[in-house]
Amino acid sequence: MPQQNPPIGVKLSTDIEYRPEYPKPYRARVRWFDPISGSRLSRSEMSVTVEEAEAWILGMDRLASRGVSPGTATMPLTEYGESVMDLALRGLESKTLDPYRAGWRLRIVPAIGHLPVRAVTNGVIDRAVYGWIADEHGRSTVKNTLAMLVRIMEQAVRDGVIDINPARVSGWQREYQRAEDELDDPRALALPDWDALDRLATGLVMRSHGEYGGWGDVVRFAACTAARIGEVSGVRRKDVDRERWTWDLCRQTTTAPGGLLDKGTKGKRRRSVPLIPEIRELVAWRLDVIDRDPMARLFTGPRGGRITTAVLRDATHWDEVVVGLGYEHLRRHDLRHTGLTWMADAGVPLHVLRKIAGHGSLMTTQRYLHPDRRSIDLAGEALSAHLSGPRQGVGLEVVPQDFPGRHLRLVR
Repeated sequence: MPQQNPPIGVKLSTDIEYRPEYPKPYRARVRWFDPISGSRLSRSEMSVTVEEAEAWILGMDRLASRGVSPGTATMPLTEYGESVMDLALRGLESKTLDPYRAGWRLRIVPAIGHLPVRAVTNGVIDRAVYGWIADEHGRSTVKNTLAMLVRIMEQAVRDGVIDINPARVSGWQREYQRAEDELDDPRALALPDWDALDRLATGLVMRSHGEYGGWGDVVRFAACTAARIGEVSGVRRKDVDRERWTWDLCRQTTTAPGGLLDKGTKGKRRRSVPLIPEIRELVAWRLDVIDRDPMARLFTGPRGGRITTAVLRDATHWDEVVVGLGYEHLRRHDLRHTGLTWMADAGVPLHVLRKIAGHGSLMTTQRYLHPDRRSIDLAGEALSAHLSGPRQGVGLEVVPQDFPGRHLRLVR
């Protein structure tokens, strides 16, 4: 039977008892009188040290005296945020509520909503903000999302759940500018060639527990398909066409309250991705050894779990491996930059590259073109814009077909 929480606002009496026969020898206890029945009730917690016991009592006393349920401190952010949403958003105009609520639903909850309120630190929020930027959300979108998070965490401060609002981060605009600079030249983030990719994959496998070869397959597959790690995790048997050697990319694994889930791709864009000969053997092998269920995952962790960028990083000691190989700034998402850069250099037409990448804007795809080629394209666009603009009295006249020479001439 779960222990009962003190009613809101009651006065607590406290004590700590040392019981050496238990692994956690310090029993912290709070007692109170029930305001309805008059009965004396209590709740206790075992701790390893007396300091932990004192901290537990302090937290119980502070939360109860401020009118917040003692369970709030360990409540997931999603649950807490929903419970205080109206308080947090009070005073806002209706036109502001929609982007704030969208930021909560589409970005905050998937990224950090599963964490307990007290586990949401400055560092957690910094990484969440950078993730939103890397996903190419606009500056105003990130600003509204962060503003929403500030309001929820400020309510947690007022409730006494936390002491300082960790969402009041500074310098995120500079981080945004840095990410924008990187995205302006994503080619600079790519691995140079296949040998570099192979060394990376081999190095990650060697550093993983049990030298699990699946990590190398994930890395090679992600780079050669220009896919995100979550999209690689979402590949199912039925998505792979072994006759045409294509991948029907239609889902990704992402974080959500309570764990991981599979959902549609970013922007809900379903796309067909070629599987080049360099990775067909590993794909064929996996298709032969995994379950025959059409929904069986092609790539999993060593225990069959779903893969995320954080799982890949931790399981392979990614940061240490890339530093050792001389790619200290390489992130998991840069495998996608690698694939798109290689495809652009191979001469894949821009409109085809855009479909493979799933980009919403052609301008995003153009960043992967070689600088010389991009300059030529931009020069052509500038000329086209010039010719289609105002002529200031100069124009073109269609000349009858029996006129000798050109069929167009300048008129003033």
